[in-house]
Amino acid sequence: MSQKTATAIAHPNIAFIKYWGNRHQALRIPANGSISMNLGALFTRTQVTFDESLAADQLSINEAPATGAAHHRVSDFLAWVRHISAIEEFARVESENNFPMGTGIASSASAFAALSLAASRAAGLGLDEKDLSRLARRGSGSACRSVPGGFAEWQVGTGDDNSYAYSIAAPEHWDLIDCVAIVDQDHKTTTSIEGHAIADTSPLQAMRIEQVPSYLARCREAILQRDFEAFAQITEHDCLIMHAVMMTSSPSLIYWLPPTLAIIRAVRDWRKSGIPACYTIDAGPNVHVISEESYLNKVKSLLEDIPGVHQVMISGPGGAAHLTD
Repeated sequence: MSQKTATAIAHPNIAFIKYWGNRHQALRIPANGSISMNLGALFTRTQVTFDESLAADQLSINEAPATGAAHHRVSDFLAWVRHISAIEEFARVESENNFPMGTGIASSASAFAALSLAASRAAGLGLDEKDLSRLARRGSGSACRSVPGGFAEWQVGTGDDNSYAYSIAAPEHWDLIDCVAIVDQDHKTTTSIEGHAIADTSPLQAMRIEQVPSYLARCREAILQRDFEAFAQITEHDCLIMHAVMMTSSPSLIYWLPPTLAIIRAVRDWRKSGIPACYTIDAGPNVHVISEESYLNKVKSLLEDIPGVHQVMISGPGGAAHLTD
């Protein structure tokens, strides 16, 4: 029996300028560009084996068989890999994460970045970083940002060929630290895919899209100059704008829980007191508190004292998606 296998690791990312809404749903061409940082301490490891003895694609996540929507999404993605590589075998996909899934920590980003690299290599494709990012985008929009290393920018592009992410700064460029305050580990009831699809129903989305190019320029410059105050201002502003779009969509999406708001208010007070800290929140209730590494212990301790914070996960900037032995 013939088998072709490869294993890859990729990191989730936290977006500072958010991706929300698509111009092309199926290809996940975004409504706007975005900027993010890979989280090096968190990862998805995925092994893909194309096996001629299989009668259908198989998927396991954290050693448990996956069916339903998750299996369907992965199988559709693998069908595209089979199409571009001209192979016919079904695949066995074994994936594991070291962080909670479906809670606003970009598990789909690391999952599809790792799947893209492992599947394409197992299928005999030698994609460069640009084309790997384009491939990952088809599985999950934010996955394209988990392909390059460090701080990445996803250019909006005009279509499939030029909508991809690239690194704007290496992981070691800035010693930022992400303290992820977990206030809820349950899967969110409305997925990001569903949220993207209704973004245009918000009267604020068009205004947001018009402003994003200026947000990107401000955030990019703040990162390159390692200007924390400028970085904090634009990161928090963009976060609030995105959640305002969610809250005013039809139906309304409100991901925040009481501890979410408590953290927001606390972080603002900490920064006024001289601690470099800012917040950002993806599609979920958990809060990413960004600081500098020298303040890690202080920020972690303060977060753990807030009622409703169950756990604080720590990560600095991470590298690119890569193959493992």
